[in-house]
Amino acid sequence: MAVDPRRFGGLCFRFRDQNPEVAVEGRLLIPAAVAVRGGWMAMAAVAAKAAAAEDGKSEGEAVRSLESQRRQIENAESGRERPLRAGESWFLVEQHWYKQWKVYVQGEDQDSSTFPGCINNAELFEDQVSWHLKKGLVEGEDYVLLPATTWHYLVSCYGLEHGQPPIERKVVELPSTQKVEVYPVELLLVQHSDMRSPHTVQFSNTDSIDHVLRIAREQFLVNPQEEARLWIKNSEGLFERLCNTHVTVLDASLRSGQVVIMETRNKDGTWPSAQLHVVKNMAEEDEDFQSQPGVCGLTNLGNTCFMNSALQCLSNVPQLTEYFLNNRYLEELNFCNPLGMKGEIAEAYADLVKQAWSGHHRSIVPHVFKTKVGHFAAQFLGYQQHDSQELLSFLLDGLHEDLNRVKKKEYVELCDAAGRPDQEVAQEAWQNHKRRNDSVIVDTFHGLFKSTLVCPDCGNVSVTFDPFCYLSVPLPVSHKRVMEVFFVSMDPRRKPEQHRLVVPKKGKISDLCVALSKHTGVAPDRMMVADVFSHRFYKIYQLEESLSSILDRDDIFIYEVSNRVGTGEGKREDVVLPVYLRERTPARDYNNSYYGLMLFGHPLLVSVPRDRLTWDALYHILLYRLSRYVTRPTSDDEDDGDEKGNVEDKDNVSKPEKAAGGSSQDPGPEQAGPSSGVQGGNRAPLDNSPGPSRWPQRSRRKQLFTLQTVNSNGTSDRTTYNEDSHAQPYIAIDWEPEMKKRYYNEVEAEGYVKHDCVGYMLKKAPVRLQECIELFTTVETLEKENPWYCPTCKQHQLATKKLDLWMLPETLIIHLKRFSYTKFSREKLDTLVEFPIRDLDFSEFVIKPQSKSNPELYKYDLIAVSNHYGGLRDGHYTTFACNKDSGQWHYFDDNSVSPVTESQIESKAAYVLFYQRQDVARRLQTQPGLPGPTASPACGSPPSSEFMDVN
Repeated sequence: MAVDPRRFGGLCFRFRDQNPEVAVEGRLLIPAAVAVRGGWMAMAAVAAKAAAAEDGKSEGEAVRSLESQRRQIENAESGRERPLRAGESWFLVEQHWYKQWKVYVQGEDQDSSTFPGCINNAELFEDQVSWHLKKGLVEGEDYVLLPATTWHYLVSCYGLEHGQPPIERKVVELPSTQKVEVYPVELLLVQHSDMRSPHTVQFSNTDSIDHVLRIAREQFLVNPQEEARLWIKNSEGLFERLCNTHVTVLDASLRSGQVVIMETRNKDGTWPSAQLHVVKNMAEEDEDFQSQPGVCGLTNLGNTCFMNSALQCLSNVPQLTEYFLNNRYLEELNFCNPLGMKGEIAEAYADLVKQAWSGHHRSIVPHVFKTKVGHFAAQFLGYQQHDSQELLSFLLDGLHEDLNRVKKKEYVELCDAAGRPDQEVAQEAWQNHKRRNDSVIVDTFHGLFKSTLVCPDCGNVSVTFDPFCYLSVPLPVSHKRVMEVFFVSMDPRRKPEQHRLVVPKKGKISDLCVALSKHTGVAPDRMMVADVFSHRFYKIYQLEESLSSILDRDDIFIYEVSNRVGTGEGKREDVVLPVYLRERTPARDYNNSYYGLMLFGHPLLVSVPRDRLTWDALYHILLYRLSRYVTRPTSDDEDDGDEKGNVEDKDNVSKPEKAAGGSSQDPGPEQAGPSSGVQGGNRAPLDNSPGPSRWPQRSRRKQLFTLQTVNSNGTSDRTTYNEDSHAQPYIAIDWEPEMKKRYYNEVEAEGYVKHDCVGYMLKKAPVRLQECIELFTTVETLEKENPWYCPTCKQHQLATKKLDLWMLPETLIIHLKRFSYTKFSREKLDTLVEFPIRDLDFSEFVIKPQSKSNPELYKYDLIAVSNHYGGLRDGHYTTFACNKDSGQWHYFDDNSVSPVTESQIESKAAYVLFYQRQDVARRLQTQPGLPGPTASPACGSPPSSEFMDVN
């Protein structure tokens, strides 16, 4: 009720004018006396009577109304005595005024001396300008607290002193209690572009950081469409990001007087704060540079081509890129997920996408993203080469957990089918998956497998449905393997021959000897296979060992040896001795008299008759074996004593030709031991044969070289020999530098010839992508390292396993398993996989009942390819991708980008394929506000004048 001011001598009691935010409903009770600023109103009693008469009320009714007013204000359920509730508003009322009000409403005589007048909180403020509260105010002594409804009711009755703001405060929830926040947090808001003009704004501890951001936008007149974020300046003067906008001011540990900086994203997708850390690899780009969004290279930071390739593929997935460009990710950032990266991976990826699709960059430097990846995945630290598919797997998982809409994951028990229909079990499995995993990554990339395991013993069948993010499909591989070896004949006149042999991939060493025998005519049982490394025998193989233990990079030598076997006690008549070549080299020591020994050349496996095993005989046998590149000394070079010799020694020396060439007997097979010994698999061990200690002494004749027994490494002499030892003695040929220079021809010693088979290449026929998918869905038996526990048999079994496709995602990632790793071998399959650019039909592979009315649900178009060129040790990654806006295909090679045609996409380098379902492509083209491509990926790409041969 508004009272006519003329009725009371020109004084106006328009309470709604004094507090315009309060709407007063109904008629107001005009008290008997009204307190006004500057004195008491005269004629109050007359006014009260006049008002009572006008409203038709008696003075008794007015008294009863005051009592009702008191009960409403101090009510324990809705008044000032009720409990506090977190987040609600309470108001401060000056204690003296409140006491005066209580006297007024409790008294029976409402005269002018007790009327409190308008609510006046002047004693609570420091001044009448800033309206800041005085420090150290105490509840019950300086003020009382009223809930919002009570406060508004009191203002409607008495009004608020003109010009005074209401003192509204929020209830905050502390760890053990709730309290009214009398002193709010005063933050100094500044813009990144103007740090010298702060705006002081009060916030409650319960206000969210998002509320602070909205207030900052209003203060600095920032368009709502512009992306902005907040930083704070801590006590050390450093700046920290306020990443999680959903937390409160209290949770963010903000305090009064703290500086909060707001920055807005630049039009090129970068942040002003990030420009200080960006290192450009070229001259400063033109600020007005404009190109097709998405056609932007990524700088190679040092072996980061794998990362660039994965990022370019993911950046060209239309629905995911639109999700980040439209800032939908900001509302779904999950900062509390213990499995996530606190939103940092999602934000770093969003920054890259916005920069790449701003159209203002030729290339960008992904330094910040690389740092974030290395921080959360130690395997990607540093600048070593990695796999693009492994990085892609980590990135998809990281983005999913950072954007997971499920804030608190519930426990879900996995259930077996137990005879239930597939439709029911699949729906239950997908719902359980979504209860814990719900993000844009799940919406875009996740599908569903059907996994069937069958126990080989009891026939128990286990059916489960499992989600997948990508398909890792095997390539049909050949069961043959090409190996390069060197064959060393017993004939010293023949140079070593290089052969390229085709052997079974899972074959044995004996298979390698059989294959070589077809080329050389030497029987397999007269061959010994050794791995030569650094002028010594790294390993001498047995015939039954697997070929998988030999790597492609190993230097394999196959030596021809004699195979004579005695008939007495089954002992071999020949002994195969490993022989090393060493050269004496001067080495400094305290008396300058020590000579070191250095290995050189190729080692030999030499057959020596057991019954003629003397130093002199061995010398002549080795001299014969080295005759192709070692010149025999003339008679003028020998001393007189050389011609005399020792009759007993000569009787024990066999002719070199006979020792080297063997006898006409048909000896049995000889076989080297696993490491250093020479021992037949079914022959008498060598430790029963005469050792070096039983050998006759060396001849005193002058020789080209000396002989010495050494260990298997050829690095130390063995001056003693244990007769009972199983170790095979190794022989070293030690050369003096002058003798080696004079009689040893190094060029001839290193010479070899290539057999005609070296030019042979194992042809690999191209395979279709559909064949790889068929191979993926075929039945396989589990490996011994990964058995399945059968609940019926109660033990682990090598069950048969079959995977089927039940539900496919919007964007299907197909990983071609080109890299093969085993315990002993690593290889890359460079088979050409023929994959369609458009209309890849999965209807024949999906076992879920299909809808014939919508065939687009099973047809896919190619949108991106990650390529790998090179081998296992070194390689390079690139990307083909179709721009979602223009439909043009581009080739991304780090910071270089060029247009290509569809005919250039298919190659042996294709490693990871990205396919988009056709119904999704149609849906994206029809969405309002999204730029539609001039040519969809299924419709081909415009011809390019620049042709680049990437095959």
